[in-house]
Amino acid sequence: MSSNAKELYQRIESNPSYRKPLFLQALQDPQGALKAICDIGNDLGLPVSTEEVKEYLSKLDDLETKQWLIKARGGL
Repeated sequence: MSSNAKELYQRIESNPSYRKPLFLQALQDPQGALKAICDIGNDLGLPVSTEEVKEYLSKLDDLETKQWLIKARGGL
C-alpha cells in the first residue's frame, strides 16, 4: 500500500502558511487538525486518511515533530 503521507508532510513542513495554522489548531482541536491535513492533501492531489497521517507521524524520528505530537496528543 502506497501512502502520500510522506510527501504531504514534506510540503506542509516547507510551507509556513500550512504549518503554523495546523500547529495552532492541533493545540486546541487535534481531530480538526487531522481533518485539515487530509483536506490539504486532497487539495494538493495527495489524498491521505487520518490513519495514514497518524501512522506516518508516529514513525518520524525528529525531535520537533515529536514535541508537536506530545502537545497535540489528545487527537493524534
